[in-house]
Amino acid sequence: MEEINMILEEAEDGMKKAISHLNSELSKIRAGRANPSMLDTVRVDYYGSPTPLSQIGNISTLDPRTLTVQPWEKSLLDEITRAIINANLGLNPQNNGEVIIISVPVLTEERRKDLVKRARAEGENAKVSLRTQRKDANDMVKSLKDEGLSEDAVKNAELDVQNLTNSYSTKVDELVSVKEEDIMKV
Repeated sequence: MEEINMILEEAEDGMKKAISHLNSELSKIRAGRANPSMLDTVRVDYYGSPTPLSQIGNISTLDPRTLTVQPWEKSLLDEITRAIINANLGLNPQNNGEVIIISVPVLTEERRKDLVKRARAEGENAKVSLRTQRKDANDMVKSLKDEGLSEDAVKNAELDVQNLTNSYSTKVDELVSVKEEDIMKV
């Protein structure tokens, strides 16, 4: 029984990681409002090495449609502006000599629908990961059957794995649904 509990814990850990990854990916999909995490993928050439923007400046939201980047070294203003443009985020940074101001454009209906599709695709990727965890756990349980575990215990363990998978699958659906609402809100 202890082995089954270990298998379930391992499967749940993998499923938690899938949910965490989904949250991370969904946060990168912008929903029309300015959010500092929109710039998480931006890398700036900082003395020869690509450095995350958040490590060389302060990123904040001025209002729901405007981001500001205050670099810790003013000499990096042009480099940061270039990095934001090169990141292909559809943003147009303005450098005023002190800070970089980024106005987030309004999303069109078509763009919103594309973002919803992307959110759903991320949700499906997370579900694939959950199913992989389920398969791995069930395979381990079946290998215990060969080692003398009773058939009832195997069936119960497989049922537990399926219930765990269902609960995490529901969480994925909820996360994607909330993101869809967020994206479609004008």
